[in-house]
Amino acid sequence: MTKKLPFTYFTLVLLLINSLSLTAQNIPGASGKQYILGEIKVTGTTTYNEKTVITFTGLRKGERIFLPGDKISKVIKKLWDLELFSDINFYITNVEGDVADIEINIQEVPELNETRIEGVKKRKAEELIKDNNLTKGAKVTENLITTTRNFITNKYKKEGFFNTKVVVNTTPVKDTVATNKVNMLVRIDKGDRVKIDKININGNGQLSDSRVRAAMKNTKQKKGFRFWKRSKYIKADYQEDKESIVKKYKEKGYRDARVVSDTLIVNDDNDITLNLNIEEGNRYYFGNINFLGNSVYTDQQLARQLVIKKGDVYNGVLLEKQIADNTKPDANDLTNLYQNNGYLFSSIDAVETKVYNDTIDFEIRIREGKLTYFDHITISGNDKTNDHVVYRILRTKPGQRYSKDLVVRTVREIGQLGFFDPEQLEPQFKNANPQAGTIDINYPVVEKGSSQIELQGGFGGGGFVGTLGLAFNNFSIKNIFNGEAYSPLPMGDGQTLRLRAQASRFFQTYSLSFIEPWLGGKRPYQLSTSFSHTIQFLFNNLNRDVDRNSKFLITGGSIGIAKRLNWPDNYFTLSQAVSIRHYNLKNYNTRLFTFGNGSSNDLSYTIGINRNNTTVNPIFPIGGSEFNLVAKLSLPYSIWDGNDYSALAAERDALEEEQSNLDPTNSRDVVRNSEINDEIGEIDQERFKWLEYYKIKFDGTWYTSLINLGKKPLVLRTRAEYGFLGAYNNDRGNIPFERFFLGGDGLGATALDGREVVALRGYPNQSLIPLSRPNDQDFDGDGATIYNKYSLELRYPITLKPAASIYMLGFLEGGASYDSFKGFNPFQLNRSAGAGIRIFMPAFGLLGIDFGYGFDPIPGTVEPNGWETHFIIGQQF
Repeated sequence: MTKKLPFTYFTLVLLLINSLSLTAQNIPGASGKQYILGEIKVTGTTTYNEKTVITFTGLRKGERIFLPGDKISKVIKKLWDLELFSDINFYITNVEGDVADIEINIQEVPELNETRIEGVKKRKAEELIKDNNLTKGAKVTENLITTTRNFITNKYKKEGFFNTKVVVNTTPVKDTVATNKVNMLVRIDKGDRVKIDKININGNGQLSDSRVRAAMKNTKQKKGFRFWKRSKYIKADYQEDKESIVKKYKEKGYRDARVVSDTLIVNDDNDITLNLNIEEGNRYYFGNINFLGNSVYTDQQLARQLVIKKGDVYNGVLLEKQIADNTKPDANDLTNLYQNNGYLFSSIDAVETKVYNDTIDFEIRIREGKLTYFDHITISGNDKTNDHVVYRILRTKPGQRYSKDLVVRTVREIGQLGFFDPEQLEPQFKNANPQAGTIDINYPVVEKGSSQIELQGGFGGGGFVGTLGLAFNNFSIKNIFNGEAYSPLPMGDGQTLRLRAQASRFFQTYSLSFIEPWLGGKRPYQLSTSFSHTIQFLFNNLNRDVDRNSKFLITGGSIGIAKRLNWPDNYFTLSQAVSIRHYNLKNYNTRLFTFGNGSSNDLSYTIGINRNNTTVNPIFPIGGSEFNLVAKLSLPYSIWDGNDYSALAAERDALEEEQSNLDPTNSRDVVRNSEINDEIGEIDQERFKWLEYYKIKFDGTWYTSLINLGKKPLVLRTRAEYGFLGAYNNDRGNIPFERFFLGGDGLGATALDGREVVALRGYPNQSLIPLSRPNDQDFDGDGATIYNKYSLELRYPITLKPAASIYMLGFLEGGASYDSFKGFNPFQLNRSAGAGIRIFMPAFGLLGIDFGYGFDPIPGTVEPNGWETHFIIGQQF
């Protein structure tokens, strides 16, 4: 009688001994009798050749063997250990005298054809398939099914899904070609995360329950008002939070504090209670702190760096950080003091030497090691960017004394090039040789797209404004005539070429700029050049139409140079530029320019100082600051041009006084009014033939990483801006160009008459400007000569991948603009608040949308402005 043997080996052997029998033809059995093996056949479901299986068993026709016996047991075990078969059976098929024929019936483990996972998102399903090796061709054993089920169940339980249910089913593939193959379906029902109803603290006397719970950053009990940190139980976070409780006690002097026990009580399917028992111990103080092994620095120097003194309350966390703060690569600790001065192989340990009463004495034991120098410095991964572009900015050089600070600084500056993914910059230390005092370092980089296309569209200055810009940020001008270098453009030398066109119904602006960051490719002098041309047509506010016979032409160019400084520190950059701009008015009669036909010229010198030590990622800095102070100066023409501007000002005032007394209904007065306008225009043409002014701007930005939410930083960006446009000669007065226009999304940041458009969300574009004629409803304002703006912005990253960096933000802003210091009040602001999102893609630059609410009325109105939507494409606030 044929019998199927079970899966487990020992049961299989027992059944073999007890039930090995003759065939259905009632052949006599022979328990434990010796036979000569006759024919050996292999049957069942298998893809293996019969001879291969027989050879593997070691059984040979003609050999003497006991049936059943030890030989058969070993063959079964040998086959079973292969984990290729789900069933193994031995049968005696015929006995003639002392010759026995046997049959080996095996069922091969099926192969996996495809795996489908239901109940989770596609990306999570792909991760689970990879983690469990559920790939096509895998052997579908019971062990694989059990392991997969347990892995997924435990994975989600660790994430707080205590009620996770996982069902794994396999079905044969209905295909005559695909024999012994199965499809696997994994159904996952995570259920809801269990929530923490209550966290009970026992044994605490020095810290209140609320302070102990506050130390648990990730594990919170249910509260109705809490929305930023939910009360979900995650085991890994809970274990980390128990360590945080101990650290909190250590910060307060309780060195011996510990969580002696904790209990998780399941209330129901959705709620649990956590009970923690704490032993606080006694409060301690620092006693004597002695330094041993130091020769490079004196005890006094090390004590100043340590900042902990005898008599201070014991703080174990602070002591660890002052010796080596692993959370900050540029921390001001003892380890960095040594490593920034060449002692890479130094080690520092704090050892308790004596505990008496409530006091602990320490020894800071230092092994300084040998002075270390950089040996080989290499770059890898830069497939598009030429080596010299990266090597020239390295702060670490072969033969130079090792400095951790220089390594951190190098990583930051490589990231700020904009050609590589800053999130994947991790220096590799190689061939460290403490005996020789040398170390190699490699900076692996991952290239990302750096060229951008700028597409903008929005309403500003009275109409729709569209912008198209191309920025090639890793350009190579030396290969511009090398056809083989085009892919699609010559790239790799770190230069910047920008082409930009901006247009609306009433103006067109074209600009070209080129930046060489290293003049001659060898010295850190940045050379920048630019050229622009604008055509503006007269826009009639009454009929909302454009008069193309009235033109305002602006043509200009600039050349500048910037140099890195080493004083006050090497984060400073000094920049200088000379620019010239020609304004040409042709039948362009507006109230902004009192002469409709004529020209003005602007020759100016700009000097700026910048300090930037923001952290690695320029798209999403999480620390550091940036400051800019810029002065733009014209020549003081009024000193030598021979004009009596006092007399011209008096004459102009008299004409305006006469004009104010004219009767607009009197035909003679109408004619006289026109004559006065011409005379004022002639005076202003003389005043503004060569523009005379000075312009000062300052802005400062700070980035502060507040806390980590889900292992991602919540960053506060704080910014303040100021601008002032003044005149050397008050009789000559302020120029009608170069003014500040506040409000909106900042579209057209430097356009038309040299104006600077300053963004202030929550208000229409260029709407927050002082009205020189507040009673004239058709007058749009001349712009401002003073402005100030303040901004707070909370940012949280969704992803910072090279393909797309995405972060959310919420903001508070305030700003105002003024005609003169007489009305200046830095605290009387147009306020706004709102939220938005930013998406940075290498091909398009920064994309985003903001929803801002203006709390104050714009000039000329009385109601709060309300909601405004701002689209940002290719620019950043």
